[in-house]
Amino acid sequence: MTNEAILVTGGAGYIGSHVVRQLRRRGEPVVVLDNLSTGFREAVGDAELVVGDTGDMALVRDLLARYGVRSVLHFAAHTVVPESVENPLKYYGNNTCHTRNLLACCQEAGVEHFIFSSTAAVYGIPEGEYCDEDSPTAPINPYGMSKLMSEIMLRDLGKATPMRHVILRYFNVAGCNPDGEIGQSTPNATLLIKVASEVATGRREKLYVFGTDYPTPDGTGVRDYIHVEDLADAHLRALDYLRAGGESITLNCGYGHGYSVREVIEAVERVAGHPLPVEEAPRRPGDPPALVARADRIQEVLGWRPRLDDLDEIVRTSLEWERKIARGEAYGA
Repeated sequence: MTNEAILVTGGAGYIGSHVVRQLRRRGEPVVVLDNLSTGFREAVGDAELVVGDTGDMALVRDLLARYGVRSVLHFAAHTVVPESVENPLKYYGNNTCHTRNLLACCQEAGVEHFIFSSTAAVYGIPEGEYCDEDSPTAPINPYGMSKLMSEIMLRDLGKATPMRHVILRYFNVAGCNPDGEIGQSTPNATLLIKVASEVATGRREKLYVFGTDYPTPDGTGVRDYIHVEDLADAHLRALDYLRAGGESITLNCGYGHGYSVREVIEAVERVAGHPLPVEEAPRRPGDPPALVARADRIQEVLGWRPRLDDLDEIVRTSLEWERKIARGEAYGA
């Protein structure tokens, strides 16, 4: 470990806050840049929080110089797929253009390491169930395309400058910190386990199952669910890898196996102890039948090993956080 400052953009959000917490636990000096549009001040703990936008180049230049930043972890982004279809320029503006501005500032400041929060949405609708890092990228919505464009910028910059990077492509992130200190309070969330947990605690009226006629074992979509704490650990390992001189690389973040929508609902009902009100609905355009990671490379390169690869545990931590929100004991209540 070094004493270099780490800039975490979007560090008050769901995934970023879990990474910030793990960084602070091992004594890393962290400064968080977040506009709090979907993040929460309480989520950053004892890390320094600067409220602002990643696209604000004057602010970013100041932070990089003032804190002597040599490593940047970039989470700040809009992430709601249906919204990206309805308002694509919002996503290209924030996710792509602001990332371009951030990268320009990093280049000027001589930032050495950059870890980028990407997504399995860059794969679009894959030909088979599994995707590895060399699978074709063909996003089917502006969210996925905005992330892919940022990946391309980062790779091109890496060829032109000494800055090295790790691109982490997330599959379906779920769960919350098992200690209940921080969690997912994202407003208007669309991820299945979060939504199902809201239904289980009465914060939503019912759960919709979009598509029951897919060519999968039970007719519903299959996804690879990764616990947010394991994902956060992957970021710390990526940082250590770059600090040790590792070359730029792109890695999938998933467990390598999937669960169907019905299996997830059964798990939520099992952990909650009661059935959920469920309504079947037609498929949503662009949803692949199955999307599961080939995750061998991240384990080989980073030495990363999942610790919370258990659907009931993922659901339990998510449900406990929703119960805290329902009782008014958590931010986002």
